[in-house]
Amino acid sequence: MSTIFFIADTHFGHANILNFLNDDGKHVRDFISVEEMDEAMVDNWNRVVKPQDKVYHLGDVAMKRYALQTVARLNGHLKLVRGNHDIYDTEEYLEYFDDIYGCRVLDRILFTHIPIHPGNMGKFKLNVHGHIHERTLEYPYLNVSVERINYTPVSLDEIKCLM
Repeated sequence: MSTIFFIADTHFGHANILNFLNDDGKHVRDFISVEEMDEAMVDNWNRVVKPQDKVYHLGDVAMKRYALQTVARLNGHLKLVRGNHDIYDTEEYLEYFDDIYGCRVLDRILFTHIPIHPGNMGKFKLNVHGHIHERTLEYPYLNVSVERINYTPVSLDEIKCLM
């Protein structure tokens, strides 16, 4: 039996993100190096995701082209919902992802990179997204940026429980 997972904003290879500060002046990502950050995310991912599982990455996979290779080390059947920093040719992503989307809908939950405007929620019960990193929005939004989910993919069942 397989499980469906979600994660966003890994930013593999993005050394400068370690310098980003949140509103209280603390580092958004508290790692010593980009290598430590990437390894922590790979370890956390592979600890919960099994090879038969499906993972939707909700955008901003890697900031450097070479860092896309990190994706090859991740368990699961991977699907990408492109983010604003996923700027390389589609063929480069298809080396690591089975499918690429602009958005996905499962069980009346909308999965996007950037949160949609509240006026567009329509029939959707929830908008699961990334893009805003450590920040949050009020329900019906759920941010699965790595900073919000302890750098570990979350399952669809967990998301439904949070609703």
